[in-house]
Amino acid sequence: MSFEEKTLKSERIYEGKVVNLRVDTVELPQKKYSKREIVEHAGAVGILAVTEDQKIVLVKQFRKPIEETILEIPAGKLEAKENPAECAIRELSEETGYTTAKVKKLLEFYSSPGFTNEILHIYLAEDLQEGVAHPDEGEYVETLHMSLDDALEKIAKGEIKDAKTVIAVLAYKNMLNMI
Repeated sequence: MSFEEKTLKSERIYEGKVVNLRVDTVELPQKKYSKREIVEHAGAVGILAVTEDQKIVLVKQFRKPIEETILEIPAGKLEAKENPAECAIRELSEETGYTTAKVKKLLEFYSSPGFTNEILHIYLAEDLQEGVAHPDEGEYVETLHMSLDDALEKIAKGEIKDAKTVIAVLAYKNMLNMI
């Protein structure tokens, strides 16, 4: 059985700086029809940065959609045709001041494919050099450092619940276990 949905009509509802919204009319298997509300997103990167003393670099920031200040790895949206590794290096510097000459891709994943095409690329950054953060206008972040064990404990207690951060920390732990 084929699970594919054929798009019959696509209507752009909203075009924004970060996301676009469209409604697609689709033909389902067995000649049934439905509408799909789709959030289009250019994609993003997340950076699991590890200091020389093995501390994970996190940022604390307020997130309006959930009305909470949360802990997360540095991250940001890809610009048009931007290389994800270059975006990771740029975002790390902007949000934390740390720079590095190289990053290593850990994994990529879809944030929530039921309604968005957003893909997140997660990178590991090591060999960090300290610098001064220069966040985007309107972006307010505080940089924190935490051991892997403390981050895992905060995940277990529900104190870190940002998906990209949870995934990145667990992927990093898994990578270390394989060495």
